Amino acid sequence: MGYAVAAGAVPVALSLVAGGTAHAAPEREVAVSPAELVPVAAAAPVAEAAPIPEEQPQAPADDVPNVRPYYGERYPDDVLSSLQGARPLPAYGYLSPVENLHGPAPAQPVPPITPPAGVLRFGDVQVDSPDWLPREQAVQINDAAAAQEAGLATFFDSVGMERTRSDRVASQTVGSAAVGAAAGAAFAAPFGVVGAAAGGAIGALVGVPFMPIGLAAVPLGAAYGAGLMVAPLAAIGAGLGAGVGAVQGLAAPPQALGPAPQA
Repeated sequence: MGYAVAAGAVPVALSLVAGGTAHAAPEREVAVSPAELVPVAAAAPVAEAAPIPEEQPQAPADDVPNVRPYYGERYPDDVLSSLQGARPLPAYGYLSPVENLHGPAPAQPVPPITPPAGVLRFGDVQVDSPDWLPREQAVQINDAAAAQEAGLATFFDSVGMERTRSDRVASQTVGSAAVGAAAGAAFAAPFGVVGAAAGGAIGALVGVPFMPIGLAAVPLGAAYGAGLMVAPLAAIGAGLGAGVGAVQGLAAPPQALGPAPQA
């Protein structure tokens, strides 16, 4: 049930949490370290004495109309992401203090973070992808969460926050929003059952005159009734969780990298 709540409610909640910051810094110029743009997957070296044939994907024939082959990094099947230009999970050894903040200024977009293999990642919250969740849907969930996290980190960069701190605040905001959305949805589950029953009953009343096609109104009404009860509390939980996560990220004590170099 926890996986179902996270998979179903969190992408919508995250879009509500981070949507307001997307327009804060329309142009970006803050440099991003090239080390953060390491390719996600690289082919393993093959010994020259025993080459292993590798099947290459075939592009459509030249005479096929409207063909635009899509080129880019190819992710392994167990990596649930499709975002190009993503960076590995940061492993900073320090955390900068919150200082020298200013109004939003142009900043270069922060690359999204690639999730570990087989994992649904919502900021600093990671859960194993359940077996019943198709890979395409898992990729969509991870991509949505990673894009929102990267958008928040870009905004924090735009107001002068150092990268380790902006990554920390963004990841804790998104992760806490996910937890809050799941908690709100779980709290609303009993009301969702009532809403589903009421919606299904209304759908049945509407659909009976149009039997048998009218039977489709029953599950539609049930889904609408359940969503009407669960979605508001999930959104409220996501908003509260995002606020808590942002405060925690901002209040985390700084950690020095080491002694300052001598002049």
